[in-house]
Amino acid sequence: MEARDRDIVSIIKEEIEHFGAAVAMANVGTVVEVGDGIARVHGLGAARYNELLQFPYDIMGLALNLEEDNVGVVILGDCTRIKEGDEVRTTGRVVEVPVGDALVGRVVDPLGRPRDGRGPMRTEKTRPVERVAPGVTMRCPVDTPLMAGIKAIDSMIPIGRGQRELIIGDRFTGKSAIVLDTIIAQKGEDVTCVYVAIGQKTSKVAQVVALLEKYGAMGHTIVVAADASDPAPLQYIAPYAGCAMGEEFMEQGRDALIVYDDLYKHAWAYRQLSLLLRRPPGREAYPGDIFYLHSRLLERAAKLAPEYGGGSLTALPIIETQAGDMSAYIPTNVISITDGQIYLEPDLFNAGIRPAANVGLSVSRVGGSAQRKAMRQVAGTLRLELAQFRELQAFAQFGAEDLDRATREQLERGRRITEVLKQPLYSPMSLGHQVTILYAVSNGFLDDVPIDKVIAWEENFHRFMKTRHPEIEQRINEDKEITPETREALEKAILECKASAAH
Repeated sequence: MEARDRDIVSIIKEEIEHFGAAVAMANVGTVVEVGDGIARVHGLGAARYNELLQFPYDIMGLALNLEEDNVGVVILGDCTRIKEGDEVRTTGRVVEVPVGDALVGRVVDPLGRPRDGRGPMRTEKTRPVERVAPGVTMRCPVDTPLMAGIKAIDSMIPIGRGQRELIIGDRFTGKSAIVLDTIIAQKGEDVTCVYVAIGQKTSKVAQVVALLEKYGAMGHTIVVAADASDPAPLQYIAPYAGCAMGEEFMEQGRDALIVYDDLYKHAWAYRQLSLLLRRPPGREAYPGDIFYLHSRLLERAAKLAPEYGGGSLTALPIIETQAGDMSAYIPTNVISITDGQIYLEPDLFNAGIRPAANVGLSVSRVGGSAQRKAMRQVAGTLRLELAQFRELQAFAQFGAEDLDRATREQLERGRRITEVLKQPLYSPMSLGHQVTILYAVSNGFLDDVPIDKVIAWEENFHRFMKTRHPEIEQRINEDKEITPETREALEKAILECKASAAH
């Protein structure tokens, strides 16, 4: 018994000797008002802008309004579990997301948590979602093409690596189809893609993932999903989170492509947050800093100079217009930030011209300098002939029978070019594939083919080239230009194809 007492005494003495309460300071506040995903917190004097705050039940919040007597916090989670009187703590951290190759092939939410039911991801690194864009000295000119695999775009509205090209158009004009084609075209091109779905229906996101898996593109793609059912704060940070994931690859010296689908819904989410935080509304009830919302996001797309790794991040933002109104507030803002736009017209789409890109209103401000020489050799005349065709078409409808022969021939050529530029969904083409058919149509080899037979003739021509003359396409893909020898061989092959089709 004495031995046992001695043991207890020695344990107590040891505990007393080693006793020392670790003192930690915590900035603690109290929720005074909560509702609609917004909480007002009193007593967080040391909270900083964009700082993460800890609510009960492991729910996080983001400090967006620093006012005199309270902090306006947007809640990144289920706000129904938070009530007045709850304790809130500062964390000293900003919103960060996991980054790296472990995310490729996965569907995640804007905080980097898996959404595809395939278990946790092993990531070693995180990055803050907000970051200052690379400065002028860190960038270099856009000089490498990013092939979309779409004839109409690669020939006339080319996209370069590090460019920001807006895709704009009404609902159901094929905006998402263009970006999905572009993502599929990056298979084997060593470009990592990030698809950010903002405020989309959950069923649409599931369709996109299924489509990318079907065409083998999920192996180089990260999908960041902030569905329509997610709270506005998650929709607000989604594009920044996706951008942080893409920047990680850019800073490793690799090439990345990011799609924002779409920034109109992003602006809506931010407007909702701003109005709930009682910030003064401006034009169309958007807050005054709505331009900064998108400029600080899109400026992060860049082509880095070789001394900074030489990586690139290409951005393809999407904007959905209402009744073709490109002069609305958000479209004009984003057009002024980007390096060009692809305008998809409902009338062209309904007429069966798909992709429905309006070549007159679409422009690429830097992609031309990044275009392959082979494409420049065929596309220069193509754009001019198409523009002349559109002009003549407007006059021809007043009296087609009075036109002279040269004008009629030009109209016929324009109709055939329009037919050739049509392309089925999810079938991107290689450089050689595109150049051979565009060379054929712009040099008059299809002038005697009936218009309703042009698409069938093109399919037959591609089959013929693949089986009989695969070396021509291969040479164009390798040389990136049409040499005199290639030109001669290509013209011979086209004539040979026409002769075999005639028999």
